[in-house]
Amino acid sequence: MDFLVSPDRSERTRRARSDLALPLLVAATVAGGLWLAAPKAIDSAGLLVDQNDPVRLADRAVDKALTPEVARREIEAALAAGDAELAASFVELAQSRAIALDPGLVATVTEANTAAAGAVRTAQNFGRGLVTGEPEDGAGLAGTLLGDLFVFGDIRDAVREGGRLATGAEADELVLGLACVGLAVTAGTYVSLGVAAPARAGVSVVKAAWKTGRMGAGLAVWTARSLRGVVDLAAARRAVSGTALLQPTAAARGLKAAVKLEKAEPLVDLVRDAGKIQAKAGTRAALDGLKLADGPKDVARLAKVAEKNGGKTRAILKLGGRAALVLTTGAMTLFNWSVSALLSLIWALALVKSLTERTTRRVLAFGKWRRARRAARAARATVAQSLPQAASQPA
Repeated sequence: MDFLVSPDRSERTRRARSDLALPLLVAATVAGGLWLAAPKAIDSAGLLVDQNDPVRLADRAVDKALTPEVARREIEAALAAGDAELAASFVELAQSRAIALDPGLVATVTEANTAAAGAVRTAQNFGRGLVTGEPEDGAGLAGTLLGDLFVFGDIRDAVREGGRLATGAEADELVLGLACVGLAVTAGTYVSLGVAAPARAGVSVVKAAWKTGRMGAGLAVWTARSLRGVVDLAAARRAVSGTALLQPTAAARGLKAAVKLEKAEPLVDLVRDAGKIQAKAGTRAALDGLKLADGPKDVARLAKVAEKNGGKTRAILKLGGRAALVLTTGAMTLFNWSVSALLSLIWALALVKSLTERTTRRVLAFGKWRRARRAARAARATVAQSLPQAASQPA
């Protein structure tokens, strides 16, 4: 009888193994791929989430780059270059991240930043900033600000560049335009009793960044284009022609009149953000940031980073570059990483589901087979018992 025939156990086991082998291999491959891609995919997703938060982007850049070895190397390099301010910025950043530093190295940085060590340098840079309007540090910018605040610096720049325009010589129209805006902002600073002071400082920072070659190309293009709509260069040239040096008050009045204040709001926002960076993080941080900036939005982002990190800002910019301000990797690339990882995860879950179903079916089939086998054994035993009884009965 067919129901008495027991299934071939080895054949069933072989089929079960072959049915599960391929899905298991694919699942292992997908799991391995996910294990390798997961860190990149998670980081990509995080960058997409934080792309509009410059403070978080700056933190991510520092997390990736800052190690005890990197901190030590950067501090020593800054000291060797005579940049005690940058060395102090790295010390502050490392300490904020609980990174242990050699006490002797920290003491060296502290000594390099003492007032006595920098007194001569401070006096020299202050005078340089006052006379040339090209600051190298806080003292230099203080001299520049002093000159600009009392209109000497802006008139000096405007007369020089306006005179060149009047004679047909090559002139720096960006410096001329910024000098005019600076005079208008200076008047606003006095009227508002200092409320416009960040913008006044920002004009000096932006002007100094351009003069010293520390302005990003994109930002320089935007500034020059904005100035063309804000400053009437012909009127500015007329204001400084002739005896402008002998009549500085009249020259300043004419230069201020050349500024179309109703169109100056975007430019004023830019210089105000630059002034905030200088106030929170220092002159060199502002100049370093303007060199990285590709437009006014980058400067606004840097102002938020400086407001949060203060003196640590220079070290953050040195470590992260533009990645500390904006999403430097293409958003589509990050999106592709995230979507690929998500699809792989979905595929892995589908494989787990398929394997679970296959395994469950095999377990149920094996249970049925065992029950059928026990039933067949019981039937054979019953038949075996009934045969002797049937043989012993008389015919």
